[in-house]
Amino acid sequence: MSLVSKAAIPFILLAFFWPEQSLSGPINIQVRHVISGRPLLLDSLRYPKFGNEIFSVKRLSYLLSDVSFQKEDGTWIGPVADVVWIDAGKRRVTFSVNDLPKGKYRSMRFVLGLDSKKNNFDFGSVHPDHPLNPSLNKLHWSWQGGYVFLALEGHYRESGKRRGYSLHFARSANRKFINVPLKIDHGSATGIILDFDVTSLLSTPRPIIFSKDGESTHSRKGDPLVDSISKNLAGAFRLRDVVYPNQINEPEIEKKEPLYFPDSAEPFPFKMARTFPVPKLPTDNPLIKSRVQLGEKLFSDKRLSRDSSIACSSCHQKDRAFTDGLSLSVGIEDRKGKRNSMPLFNLAWKEKFFWDGRAPSLRDQVLIPISSHAEFDNSLKNAVIKLSQNSSYPPLFEKAFNDPEITSEKIALALENFLLTLTSYDSKFDRAMAGQIELDDKEKRGFELFMTEYEPRTGRFGADCFHCHGGPLFSDHEFHNNGLKLKSEDSGMKGLFSTPSLRNIELTGPYMHDGRFTTLEEVVSHYNSAMHRTDVLDPNLAKHPVQGLRLAKSDEQAIVAFLKTLTDPKYQDTP
Repeated sequence: MSLVSKAAIPFILLAFFWPEQSLSGPINIQVRHVISGRPLLLDSLRYPKFGNEIFSVKRLSYLLSDVSFQKEDGTWIGPVADVVWIDAGKRRVTFSVNDLPKGKYRSMRFVLGLDSKKNNFDFGSVHPDHPLNPSLNKLHWSWQGGYVFLALEGHYRESGKRRGYSLHFARSANRKFINVPLKIDHGSATGIILDFDVTSLLSTPRPIIFSKDGESTHSRKGDPLVDSISKNLAGAFRLRDVVYPNQINEPEIEKKEPLYFPDSAEPFPFKMARTFPVPKLPTDNPLIKSRVQLGEKLFSDKRLSRDSSIACSSCHQKDRAFTDGLSLSVGIEDRKGKRNSMPLFNLAWKEKFFWDGRAPSLRDQVLIPISSHAEFDNSLKNAVIKLSQNSSYPPLFEKAFNDPEITSEKIALALENFLLTLTSYDSKFDRAMAGQIELDDKEKRGFELFMTEYEPRTGRFGADCFHCHGGPLFSDHEFHNNGLKLKSEDSGMKGLFSTPSLRNIELTGPYMHDGRFTTLEEVVSHYNSAMHRTDVLDPNLAKHPVQGLRLAKSDEQAIVAFLKTLTDPKYQDTP
């Protein structure tokens, strides 16, 4: 029996060596998320709690640190694991300790949260799979600095009314030490199963009633809701079982070798800002100049469409930050599509593509428009034939892939290579954050509103934008229902659409998945007004008043002014 999921991502652990002690096998720790001892079902509005409230959990994500074990004589060994990220929705619920000496132990201790050093961690140079990489855990608190230690979000119903809640437990002063009594005789391998009971977190010893105590917290100093969460955390983790499996299967790490790698390849210099997390670039399609150049040529080649009338660049124009300025994109023979053209910069940090996320990689995404009836209306076979008939292409494929043969797979790899190099990080805002220039008062006010929560009980009346559009990328790259009234062509989607980056937003209108808003003023007004409320409205919006935030008109204008500081000059006035 293995406690380590084969799909689990390996954690970076600190290794320690104790002289004159025999090191043993791994300890594999699994966290079960439960409600009163029963497995938690996400997005299921069924769980009763204090205050006659029924609640659901949409997101449960948190950081553990400094895992240690106490021997029978009372001495502590550790920390044996530095930082661990757990996420219920992503089924990331296991981690391993590899260097604990064999022997008998009576307790396990860890911290929910981070000390100040870890909380101010420089993530700019770490591996993409590091548990503190913001692109991975989506828990970094953006320009405010530091991490959210525990994010618990969902919906609740009270007196027939459905609302949202968003509890963000953070700040190093609030980190919680948790002790779990246990008895293990650790030898070749040990499995520990812990329960994290959400009911206990919301009830014992301090009942949390959303409608009374608050629907949100951002862990401000003196917030009684934060104190209640801290007190309740102590008993929320419990030992469920200890097992001694005969064999522990290590997580399988998929190793991908470069595809069609040329004999003499020159690396492409990928550039990004120091404030950006390290992206997880494909190891089987490394960025090389010959492949990037080929991809750029293919991006603008109309031969990929059936009648050679349009190219990728027709709907993704550089001077519009790779959009087209239309509400809905237009294919061959003026066929109107169903979606607004998405911008194509900073794609190296995305994991799913298209508004609905149906493509798992860029190489999958780039081939779909070729065969789409509403776009290129071509076949991949015919596209390959047309390119092969052009004498300029075989030498370029030879240089990029060590083989002149043109295939749809190589077309996809070349386009992926090119698109991954499109970045945006040099805006007025970035220069202001670097101390090179200063935002004006209106832009500063907009930034303040953007980064401030809407939490009347603590006297904060911000625009709450940062939950979905936080961080240096100005997107969490997740899928949310943002309160739009859906049209017939959106049936089945439940209004869950990709969160676009707000970088270059001044250039990428019209806005939303269907281009329904022409101006940024309309977009901001949408989030400031009453929304179309459904069961899947994102919790961070569902917690707002039904009538909307009702920010002043001057505040709406300030937010628009701030958004315009996110424009990268290289996408303006391009030839």
